Amino acid sequence: MAILMLLLFLLSEAAPDVIVVTVHSGQDARLPCQAADSSIRVVEWSKDDPKPGYVLFYSDKETDTTVHNPSYKGRVDLSGNELSGGDVSLILKNVSSIDNGTYECRVASGGFRRKKRAIIDSEPIRTIRLQVTEQDSEDGNSSPVGRYGGLAAGGLFLVAVVGVLIYKRRKDKRSEPPAAADVPRFGA
Repeated sequence: MAILMLLLFLLSEAAPDVIVVTVHSGQDARLPCQAADSSIRVVEWSKDDPKPGYVLFYSDKETDTTVHNPSYKGRVDLSGNELSGGDVSLILKNVSSIDNGTYECRVASGGFRRKKRAIIDSEPIRTIRLQVTEQDSEDGNSSPVGRYGGLAAGGLFLVAVVGVLIYKRRKDKRSEPPAAADVPRFGA
């Protein structure tokens, strides 16, 4: 598990614009997004998913459920009450492996007027990679990384033991006195 966490940390450092959020299947996920301007008129959350529709579309102080992807129906909400302070974080309830992916948050403020199903034509203010993991099994070894890490550690230990045994054997042979047949006789 530590190797996985290190890998996630290194990946998040390599791509500072992408935040990685990891949650267990069945839990709720909070995907953070903070707008610079608090006069928000439209919020759009989308996912890199081939299915049509938004994850969430909020406009004119209401969530527009007619444009949601059906798999998110009843499972998404904005965390901020009336978008106070520019908080447009997404709450995704009861996540599962189908929720894995990259999510983008876009906002429009001020005089933005949306046409029916208009897409906010701007760069996302936040990109989040959601990783949903399965709950660990009782023995704690459900992760392939843990299994392979344990296997690699066991292999290294075995190589070290064999190396020590070979070294001791060679050292013992060098320190033994030569056999009587190998000793040259003088004066005979």
